[in-house]
Amino acid sequence: MATTATERHLLIGNEWVETGQWLDVRSPYDGTLVGRVPSAGAPEARRALDAAEAAMRDPVPAHERAAILDRVAGLLADRHDEVARTVCAEAGKPMKAARVEATRAVSTFTMAAVEARKLAGDVVPMDASPAGEGKLAFTLRVPIGIVGAISPFNFPLNLVAHKVAPALAAGCAVCLKPAGQTPLSALLLAELELEAGLPPGWLNVLCGPASEIGDVLVEDERVKLITFTGSAPVGWKLRERAARKRVSLELGNATPVIVAADADLEDAAARLAANAFSFAGQSCISVQRIYVERPAYDALVEKLLPRVAALTVGDPADEATDVGPLISPAERDRVLAWIGEAREQGAEILAGGELDGDLLLPTVIGKPPPDAKVSCEEVFGPVCTVSPYETLDEAIALANGTRFGLQAGVFTSDTRSALRAARELEFGGVVVNEAPTFRADQMPYGGVKDSGNTREGPAYAIREMTEERVVVLQL
Repeated sequence: MATTATERHLLIGNEWVETGQWLDVRSPYDGTLVGRVPSAGAPEARRALDAAEAAMRDPVPAHERAAILDRVAGLLADRHDEVARTVCAEAGKPMKAARVEATRAVSTFTMAAVEARKLAGDVVPMDASPAGEGKLAFTLRVPIGIVGAISPFNFPLNLVAHKVAPALAAGCAVCLKPAGQTPLSALLLAELELEAGLPPGWLNVLCGPASEIGDVLVEDERVKLITFTGSAPVGWKLRERAARKRVSLELGNATPVIVAADADLEDAAARLAANAFSFAGQSCISVQRIYVERPAYDALVEKLLPRVAALTVGDPADEATDVGPLISPAERDRVLAWIGEAREQGAEILAGGELDGDLLLPTVIGKPPPDAKVSCEEVFGPVCTVSPYETLDEAIALANGTRFGLQAGVFTSDTRSALRAARELEFGGVVVNEAPTFRADQMPYGGVKDSGNTREGPAYAIREMTEERVVVLQL
């Protein structure tokens, strides 16, 4: 994948900063250099917090914040191709998916602008009790303070947008640490934010070791909220260390799908094949565990496998590619080891399970044991499993049989079964007759159990990023 290397600098206050030390950003597809960024440490992190603190002393009115967010959305739309190509180059995300991510980021900023314009509290019915008679009370939503944001590699633009845009809408300055593998999209977004008129200090972007930057965000009392997307062990440890801060976690999943015998199997197979392997399965809600009612098991497998075989594996810069590389050779080798473990435990490899050059082919595993890693842990690779079930009770128990709980899916024509599953599946979201990889950026998104403790989506994140203050007036 031929590309020209891009050099970007850190953003601290109104300065684009070099540190004298550089981090190379390489293509996950062929290892070519696609960019480099300065490496920051604790001193730069403290400077960034100084800039954020200074910015918040001069609040920006809500209508101006909304106008800035709208302008960012417009700039993202105007530079859509450049943004998508940046995502593709650094993350190895196929251009089809990178274009979708760029479009979704436009939506995220647009929705955040809406929330900035309507951010308000409530009127409290004081005369509902004798104590409140003769008083008027209402609440205000006030910014919580500086937000420390830590984003992952797999959506290097839109998951940054889901942290930065609601924070700015709420009136909070942000110190952002993007993933080390994919910092270029975040720095390009920061450039657009300044072009849109964001005053200095409201967004600061730092690249470098989490052990230094993350420690400052955790330890400095000026940071009032940390928003983190990444692995469960790191996220929960972060929350434990920052016990006096608000910590919003969006973590992993081992996404289940229940397919009933009365479902539209053609439609289900098409949606599952596409959503198990998009971006090589490197999404928290990538389809992973498919449970099919036994009478429909063979038919679903027969419809699924040709669609998986038809996926194009190759260079993510090629517009025809459906499945590209994993983020690193180490991750590819880990997923291969998990596939091998499932095979040794008696599972059948129905498709894939091997490399095409350096790329792992889309892999379908039939009937793995429940305790195999592919059955109970998050694969985060181009792998899905297919297993039969006898009753809806069994299917729900299998789906719930993991420590994760982000999103789940159900395919059925029976509304009663769908609603029962929605009530009993222990997940933050249940998607019916659509792959559970579906997400609209305005909807509440987040999990339970080890999958997290928050809800993203601008209307929901802004609640986390503000404090409610009651005002009581004696009449």
